Amino acid sequence: MSDVKAASLHELADLVFAVGRQLRPPADPAFEPCTPIEISVMRFIHHNPGTSARAASEATLLPSSNFSRVLRGLEKRGLVDRVVDDRNARAVRLYPTEKADQNLQYLRDNWDRTLQGIVDDPDTIEIVNATLRRIEDELIARRRGTDDQRPQSD
Repeated sequence: MSDVKAASLHELADLVFAVGRQLRPPADPAFEPCTPIEISVMRFIHHNPGTSARAASEATLLPSSNFSRVLRGLEKRGLVDRVVDDRNARAVRLYPTEKADQNLQYLRDNWDRTLQGIVDDPDTIEIVNATLRRIEDELIARRRGTDDQRPQSD
């Protein structure tokens, strides 16, 4: 890789990190803050309501024991509902609660206020979003590949 390309990729990663640090949580006292791991889990459940715990654990790349702990915490705080599957009583489906939906709305409203007027061109926003989605998807795929190649411990 050329030094120029490497420097550009380093700057991209640095800027993604820096921008993320500038996105503060909402000040509304009704907002339920989450850790980065909890955000990953909630993000997946919001995008995939009715998902299984196993699918969410795999998608967030969390070992089942860690995922279970995170899920219990989210459930205890009223952000996730576990619902027994109608077709298979042993299966459980995960859904965001009304509180989780409201939390997401607080977050989106906060981001709207924070980002308003910085970049207004819809085409530019879509290019940036598409690029970041591609980067996220590829990083997840690479991490899964790496995790799949690790020796399994007994």
